[in-house]
Amino acid sequence: MIDLYYWTTPNGHKITIFLEEAGLPYRIRPVNISTGEQFQPDFLRISPNNRMPAIVDDQPADGGAPLSVFESGAILVYLAEKCGRFLPADARGRAGTLQWLFWQMGGLGPMLGQNHHFVQYAPEKIPYAIERYVKETNRLYGVLDRRLAESEFMAGAYSIADMASYPWIVPWERQGQNLDDFPHLKRWFQAIAARPAVQKAYARADEVNTQRVVTEEAKKILFGQTANTQGK
Repeated sequence: MIDLYYWTTPNGHKITIFLEEAGLPYRIRPVNISTGEQFQPDFLRISPNNRMPAIVDDQPADGGAPLSVFESGAILVYLAEKCGRFLPADARGRAGTLQWLFWQMGGLGPMLGQNHHFVQYAPEKIPYAIERYVKETNRLYGVLDRRLAESEFMAGAYSIADMASYPWIVPWERQGQNLDDFPHLKRWFQAIAARPAVQKAYARADEVNTQRVVTEEAKKILFGQTANTQGK
């Protein structure tokens, strides 16, 4: 059984998608980031960066004590290796998948996250920041569209790279983008959205969090933490 410490964010969705695709048994442990549950000491022992998702695998491959993993990309690699799926074993296939996974972790996620922040959540509208991150989002969409012009999925076969990237494209309208401008990305997006496991994963999100409003109090918790406030 996998214990998944989860909230309904793109990074959280990555892991429920994988678990549903692989058919691994799992139990959701909600971590409501809008109320500060990510800063609880018990969670910090699992995820020292105060971020979800994180997992605890009570049956790791080495047969030892339960193993915890934090950071969504690391979790995807761990789970793929555990079940031998969605990450090729050959050197070229593995490298191709990991480079696109790391592209998501280092570029697509952080840049689109800044887009979300300055467009939707920042207490004051900063035109330069909004333009900067909306344009960078557009650039990254273009990178992905060009890749998908030559490949059905990001790394050839459907993989953890696709699972990592898809949830970040779901809010494309709020990111100031139009999927019609990126026909290959749109084809890929629609294909993944139609997968039964992806639909099940998003249904789990609706079970966990029925109120998707970020209040002013939640913003104080989510943004502006320092080393002095973490873990208290």
